[in-house]
This record gives sequence, C-alpha cells and structure tokens, in this order.
Amino acid sequence: MAIEKCKGTRDMSPSDMARFRAIEDAFRDVCLKWGYDEVRTPTLEYLYLFTAAGTLTPGKLGRVYSFLDWDGWSGERVVLRPDGTIPIARYYIETNRDARLARLFYVNNVFSFEETGTETREKWQCGAELIGAGSTAADVELVLMALETLKKLGLKDVELKLTHAGLIRAILSGIKSSTEEQTKLFDRVLDGDTKALVEARPELANIVTPILTSKGKSSGFLKNVSVMVGNDVPELKEPIENFTELAATLDALGTPYEIDIASGRGFEYYTGLIFQVWSCGEMVAGGGRYDDLIPLLGGSNTPASGFALYVDKLMGIIGGRRTESAANKIMVRSVSGQAGTKEAFEIVNALHDAGFAAQIASADVGIEGAGTKWVVETSDTGWHFGLRDVDSGDLYEVATVDEVVDRLRERNQGAPGQIQE
Repeated sequence: MAIEKCKGTRDMSPSDMARFRAIEDAFRDVCLKWGYDEVRTPTLEYLYLFTAAGTLTPGKLGRVYSFLDWDGWSGERVVLRPDGTIPIARYYIETNRDARLARLFYVNNVFSFEETGTETREKWQCGAELIGAGSTAADVELVLMALETLKKLGLKDVELKLTHAGLIRAILSGIKSSTEEQTKLFDRVLDGDTKALVEARPELANIVTPILTSKGKSSGFLKNVSVMVGNDVPELKEPIENFTELAATLDALGTPYEIDIASGRGFEYYTGLIFQVWSCGEMVAGGGRYDDLIPLLGGSNTPASGFALYVDKLMGIIGGRRTESAANKIMVRSVSGQAGTKEAFEIVNALHDAGFAAQIASADVGIEGAGTKWVVETSDTGWHFGLRDVDSGDLYEVATVDEVVDRLRERNQGAPGQIQE
C-alpha cells in the first residue's frame, strides 16, 4: 500500500512556502505598524468553548474534529480549533481581567471536516482582533488593515462588500414564534437563506425585500433605507444609523465598497458590521464586529471586532512569488582538499552574515540549475577564490572573503531577501 497524506490535507512545496511567507510577512508588517501584538493560541481547545449558544452554527459544530482527551480516569472532550477568533476571545478573558484595550494578531491553522476529502480540511488564517473598542473608527481601522495588506501583496481587483449583522438580527427580533422555530429560522439565515427574513415577517416585505435585493455603493443608499423605514420599525433604527455612519466614514476616506445585505452568510457571533474582501472571484478576507462574544464566553461586556485573511486562497492568487535570496542562490565548492573545505565553510558563514543565501556544493550533485546564480570555488592559485556567474559564464578571481562579498553586492541589485515577482 502506497504511503499517502491524509485526505483534505496538503503539503506545501518550497514555492508554496515562499508565497505563504510573503502573505505572512505583509500581514505582520501591517499589524505591527498599526500597533498590534502577535499571539498564538493552542491547536487543541476544549469543545465547550465552541458550544456556547451563538458561537458556532450547528452546521459548523457538526464538522469539528472532536475527541476525548484522557486525564487519568476522567477526560474532557477537545477539538482541533475550528475558528481563530473564539480562542483569542478566550485568551483575552484569561489574561485581561481588567478589560483593557488589546490589539492582537495571529497566524494559525483551523480545521473543519469535509466528507469527500477533496476539499481542504486544514486552512491557514492571518487574523487581527481589536478588543475593548466599540467605535466606528475601530471597525474602519480593521477594514483598512485588510485592504492595506492586500495592496502590499499586489492585488489589483479588490472588492469590498459590507453588510450589518445588527440589521439582520433586528429583523429577526420581531418574529413571534416558538424558540424552536426561531432557532431553525436563525440557522437558515446563517446558511445564507435571506428569503427566510421575508417569510418570517411578511408585514415588512415592502421594506425588507428592497434592502436585501438592492446593492448600494455609498452611505446615501443607507440614508434612503432609513427614510423608507421611518418610525414604523423602531428596532431597525439603531443598526441602520450605525451602518450609515460606517459607510459615510469609508466615503470620506475614498474607500470604495458595495453594500450587500445578503452577504451576511455565516455571521454566527457577529453583532454589527460584517465585511468581505473579494479578489479574482474568491473571498480572500472577512471580518466584523462581535460585541456579544466575550460576555457569552464568561467575560465582561467588552466590545470587539476583527478580521481574517484566508491564506490558502491568497496563495492561489498571488502567483509565483519567490525570494531574491532563493533566485540568486550561491554555491560554494572546495577544489583543494581539507584546507579548501575549511575555507568553503568560512565563506558560507561570511555570505550568510552579509544577508545572502549560500550553501556548500555537494560533490555528487551538479551546481547549475535549481536557482543557482553564483558559484564560489576555493583555489590553490595566488587568488584564493574564483567567482563565476552561472548565467553569463563570467569568471572573477578574488583574493579575500571580503572581496567576494563586495563583488556580489556590486553585481546583485536590491536587497538579498527582497520579494520579487
């Protein structure tokens, strides 16, 4: 039987990892500049963290990887984390009992079972969470961070879509039915069936239907919705005003977007703004406000919002990223016995200190190809080293390690570790 990887998993090749690191580095750079601190939560979390009412939908709970973690004669059911935000909320509750403001970011994997095994069961995310701030500015900050990261990655066709969980919840709040019926209806909406909202409140069909089917591109659209609602449906007033303020702020900043109320699929713990970022037909980022999550998990009433970049999707879009150090690989080869081998390692160390990627050439493997740009050879002649450009065939004779480094700096343009297309 052939050895195979688990269904729904993937190996990352060197080129995959170059793209992964490009995304991670761009995201980390943006987060650090905005004043966020990096954290990392465990891959294993207790199941009950995700079963609190309103954290994950029943559909998502049915796809978690769950098992019993034995501890002597007793045990607790644990899961491979299916979500990145909920563990951050748990971390905040445990470490910030005075409920102070926290700007946190992470890069980690999440797991979700998929029956066919043809889709990815392990996904990678870059996420940022702003906890303790409930202002419009906090929501806009996260939107701008997501867009800034994608700009650094060179994405051009970026679309921002906005919706508002508070507006959807306000419509649902007026439903007069049993708890069981409300739960079923809520699950339908979470799964993207927005027609359920009209069916649940037919008396609001003339208001709800235009909101769900129309797509605006400015805060003026929401002002028109507010006029349409008037004082007839008071529960909709506050979320519409909040949504209008958010949109108006983005208008003032010159950030284009589309208002699409029906894009609120999967908003299980969101309470306010929800945003999605699309590129090349893929949703590559998403986030929003989740003020109820931390109190739901046992913490104090703490406003919070966040977003995640979907690394796997971005890796397929940004193309053949590579590092300059990999593209300009330097091979160092000894041609003069043991003494030459010592010199070869010394020059590799010097090149590493100078920021270049260099390695010892294997005696039984060719030096050309595989991204090799330069070959440095030890020599028995008066010149201690020969430096050869693999592409052009030019040969330079140099006397010292410092001269090798200087020559390479002259010939190589740009920083050794710069990301190139």
